[in-house]
Amino acid sequence: MKLDTSSYYPKSPLDDEPDPDHSAYMPGNSSDPEPTGSDHPSPEQPEQPDSPASPAVHPDQREAVQFQAEGLGSSATPDLPPTRAEQLVDNLSTAVSWLMSPLLMPVYGIFLVFMLTLYSYVPMGVKLGFSLIVAGVTIVVPALMVLLLKRLGMVHDLGLNGRKERTIPYIVTILCMGGTAVFLAMKGFPMWVVMFYAGGALAGLIEAIINNWWKISAHGAGVAGLVALLVRMSHTPMVNPDVLIWLIAAVACAGLTGSARLWLGRHTLGQVLSGYAVGFCSVYFLTMI
Repeated sequence: MKLDTSSYYPKSPLDDEPDPDHSAYMPGNSSDPEPTGSDHPSPEQPEQPDSPASPAVHPDQREAVQFQAEGLGSSATPDLPPTRAEQLVDNLSTAVSWLMSPLLMPVYGIFLVFMLTLYSYVPMGVKLGFSLIVAGVTIVVPALMVLLLKRLGMVHDLGLNGRKERTIPYIVTILCMGGTAVFLAMKGFPMWVVMFYAGGALAGLIEAIINNWWKISAHGAGVAGLVALLVRMSHTPMVNPDVLIWLIAAVACAGLTGSARLWLGRHTLGQVLSGYAVGFCSVYFLTMI
């Protein structure tokens, strides 16, 4: 009894009729069957057209797909949702960015002056009055300007993350810092205190010029200016010894601020370091006059 092997093996002439001398498989025989499992077509076989299931890809689309695959890595795996740890770091970095906003540095500076120098003996009402004036000029005025620009459609993000959105806020901030310096000079504050705000205006001017070509870190410049103020205060006679503790804390805050900006993707390392250099040098060299 012959077994039915049609479902396991290719069809063979032996299944139809006996061929004792195997003439069907001899070379040159026109009846030589074409192996069904061959991976290479015969030379006489015409090339088959592309299958409809795999249409031709436009070169631009091919480059886009290749760029996306390179950005995702060699495995081209899709981005995964952030983990709890990553979400926590995102929230912490955002909070640090707002707490160390450049607009808050002038107020932090006047607080340090009133806490760590002989101005600590000034009545609390006087301290509060000057602090409110500094906050009104250096925070409220620029913040209202940013809100107005956003309402007019000239600013799309309150964080001013776009380079082209920073020009007008830079100009307003420079004027506010300069006005604060003039006001404190008229009220008899020491020149190094006045120069802290003048240095902030100078740093803002340098940043505004660089901003035409490059997005330098204003956060880095602001916190570095505060570090420079504490360094200057450490050389001031009759200063509170706790100034060194505050200086270490300010340096730590500067590092944390730069790390937050890098984590959020707002700046590159070079932009953060450049902001540090501009803010520190502008304040330090003016306050040392």
